[in-house]
Amino acid sequence: MTARRALVTGAASGIGRAVAERLVADGWWVLSVDQQPDPDGPGDPFTADLATREGNRAAVDAAVERFGGLDALVANAGFQHVSPVDEFDEGRWDALLAVLLTSPFLLARYAWPHLKESGEGRIVVVSSVHGLVASPHKAGYVAAKHGAVGLVKTLALEGAPHGIRAVAICPGFVRTPLVERQAVALAEQRGITEDEALAGVLLEPQALKELIEPSEVADVAAFLLGPGGRAFTGAPVVLDNGWTAR
Repeated sequence: MTARRALVTGAASGIGRAVAERLVADGWWVLSVDQQPDPDGPGDPFTADLATREGNRAAVDAAVERFGGLDALVANAGFQHVSPVDEFDEGRWDALLAVLLTSPFLLARYAWPHLKESGEGRIVVVSSVHGLVASPHKAGYVAAKHGAVGLVKTLALEGAPHGIRAVAICPGFVRTPLVERQAVALAEQRGITEDEALAGVLLEPQALKELIEPSEVADVAAFLLGPGGRAFTGAPVVLDNGWTAR
């Protein structure tokens, strides 16, 4: 049986790397896309600027060229910018929406004919609990992640006649370099320890004051991309340690 073929963005670290590692371990062929891919990381590394149309198209074209087709897309690449609205840098707003929202759309658009040809194409967009709720000082991130959840709903409806399923994974805070940098910045701003910033500020909305491990998100992605995930489409899949229970 031919291996299934996936494109994973933001695969050099954090959630993206964990997803790529899990899929490779499960026998998938994986194109691991990042601005600075790790040549020793899981899958086939590919460099792309996902803030551009050309970068997104090049990533899909590379996956199809290397693997002869595409069965799954995992749109995970992202970054954060924290600032009050009246000081929010407009260029950072544009960049956030380009990478967190426009890139998943473009990847889906360019991959669409190949996912249709697959017969059971899957799209997983790594959104966030911030795709369902908001926090102050994160206007760009929250807006983009909410948009990603809406995008997945439309992809699911349009994809259903072609066997294409689309879901959004919405985790709470995950132990990634992005979150660790936020904890450091908060600790410096408030004159507290990083542990205090993590438990008392970042994780305060969660019922369980614990970080989610990247491998736990990868487990969910692998399930959604496998046989057990067939009934999941057009919806957010939430793993937030109780954040949205409030």
